[in-house]
Amino acid sequence: MAIRLLLVDDQSLFRQGLASLLALEDDLEVVGQANQGREAIALTEQLQPDVILMDVRMPICDGVVATREIHQRYPWIRILVLTTFDEDEYIWKSLQAGALGYLLKSTPSRQLADAIRTLHQGYSQLGPTIAPKVFSHIHLPTAKPGDYPSLSDREREVLTLLGQGKNNREIAQALHLTEGTVKNHISRILGQLGLRDRTQAALWAQQHL
Repeated sequence: MAIRLLLVDDQSLFRQGLASLLALEDDLEVVGQANQGREAIALTEQLQPDVILMDVRMPICDGVVATREIHQRYPWIRILVLTTFDEDEYIWKSLQAGALGYLLKSTPSRQLADAIRTLHQGYSQLGPTIAPKVFSHIHLPTAKPGDYPSLSDREREVLTLLGQGKNNREIAQALHLTEGTVKNHISRILGQLGLRDRTQAALWAQQHL
């Protein structure tokens, strides 16, 4: 079954060109296009895409606001930011809002297609110039796996899945736990590792697990 995509970008020529390139991939299907955030929110409700490619700077409603609202309503939908802007503020706000990936529009189409597939499986995707900005910005603890013996085996399992971009419901299903138990585990993980939120925890897990 093809991965259903919603493209959100206020540059219609870029959006249509991107749709044509992605249409060449047998397992990708563009089901809708939006030119600003409000339209993206409405189309997400109507179409229920698997993955959304979201620009950040758009009129009426920008990509960060749209990402936050869509992620709150439909946390199972993966959002990949695709933009020309690599400023730290846009990157951080997008990830905090719920985006699972951040790539620049200069990314080759084949790499973008692979990133969409990977994102659809629940793994985050950061462009080669984006990842260093993220890691330097959040100043993650530099402990090695052997340096956190206070985490239980179960908490390490939760942290590993968190690093793969899984939400609480997916983690609960994978480990046969309740969502409440997963939330408790994540709270304890954040306290033990000195992290602020689940985004930091996910990035920490990608570095250390």
